[in-house]
Amino acid sequence: MIIKHITKTSLLLGLFALVGCSLVAFSFKYTFEQIAANERAKLLSTLNQFISENEYDNDLLNDTRIINNEIVYRARQGKKPVAAIMTTVAPDGYNGRISLLIAINYNGSLIGVRVLSHQETPGLGDKIELRRSNWILTFNQRSLTNPNPAAWKVKTDGGEFDQLTGATITPRAIVKAVYKTLVFYQKNRQLVFAL
Repeated sequence: MIIKHITKTSLLLGLFALVGCSLVAFSFKYTFEQIAANERAKLLSTLNQFISENEYDNDLLNDTRIINNEIVYRARQGKKPVAAIMTTVAPDGYNGRISLLIAINYNGSLIGVRVLSHQETPGLGDKIELRRSNWILTFNQRSLTNPNPAAWKVKTDGGEFDQLTGATITPRAIVKAVYKTLVFYQKNRQLVFAL
């Protein structure tokens, strides 16, 4: 009697497991493509914050290059380079890595910078996010000569960029990462846009 009960319970649990796994597999199969399409649309929308659709005619999401393990999205108009939108990481944020998108015009001037992800302190370091403050917009239209290289620091360190009240390490890390990306771009522009 007990063996029969255990067998019956085991079969019932196995059936529930099979049905549950089947439902998960079915859901994944039929939602995977939609999720991927939604992620691509969101990424394209983010990239278009930097460069509007009428400024390029290529497929921004497919005209990419991976350099130093970072993705570079390349905007072109009639195969002529217009801008590069580069992913990079500021490794030395207060609470760790800060992932960034840095958009650079072909001529080397910054279009803008956006924070993709971070673990900075809410209410202090999170003011690097555009939805929290306009601080990140201070990079717009900057270049390696605007300001001069010595001024690519936060004001506390003798530079031109404001730090955030109570959070100097976070802006310092971002300023440093943006400057390094601009230097890299200047030295490797041909590589960035090579076909």
